[in-house]
Amino acid sequence: MDSSAEPPRQLMRLRGRSYVAFVFSPVVPIIGWLKEIDATIARSPGFFVGKPVVLDLSALDLSQSAITHLIKSVEQRQIRILGIEGVDAALIGEDMPPLLTGGRHCYLPHAPEKREAKPQKTSLLLDTPVRSGQSVNFIEGDVTVLGSVGSGAEIVAGGSIHVYGALRGRAMAGVNGNGSARIYCQKIEAELIAIDGYYQTADEIDVDLRGKPAQAWLDGKIMRVTPLN
Repeated sequence: MDSSAEPPRQLMRLRGRSYVAFVFSPVVPIIGWLKEIDATIARSPGFFVGKPVVLDLSALDLSQSAITHLIKSVEQRQIRILGIEGVDAALIGEDMPPLLTGGRHCYLPHAPEKREAKPQKTSLLLDTPVRSGQSVNFIEGDVTVLGSVGSGAEIVAGGSIHVYGALRGRAMAGVNGNGSARIYCQKIEAELIAIDGYYQTADEIDVDLRGKPAQAWLDGKIMRVTPLN
């Protein structure tokens, strides 16, 4: 037996996993845009912690050095940039995050066999509380929580969010551009609520509504938080 024979190679196992990423779309003046980020962090210090962020530069015309400076400015605020989109590949340097394309689109190499179409799940029902530190992502539709949402917890939904208890964490509805989504809760004590990217933090919610039934909805580009009658 040849003792020098190489052992069989172990194949690397690849797994796919999707995340909901924040998309930053800077506008000029950049200094003013960065001040808006600073204001958001001041109101909710942990909001961007551990969250993947994509930098969309399609609305700007920046040089490579300007892009580098912008990336450093964002990362100095403890925000990790996952990738960049909306720019020419020639402007992406080796020390920059990668250029991302495609978004949520998926391409199959072969046409699948025809099968009976299964109804798409458009709502998620949680019959237990969402505890502190937990994160629920359901971008296909509505999320309903029969209990409460704890401080530090997070609900992300493509549709509306219904909480039949206290909402103490973060709730982000309409993340797929659904401006008609709403947030309902029996006790509003939220750290942050958002609909289609428009948000309010705890100190912006009317103090008279704290601890009471409320709903949040969009009036154009303005978020309204009103009593739930």
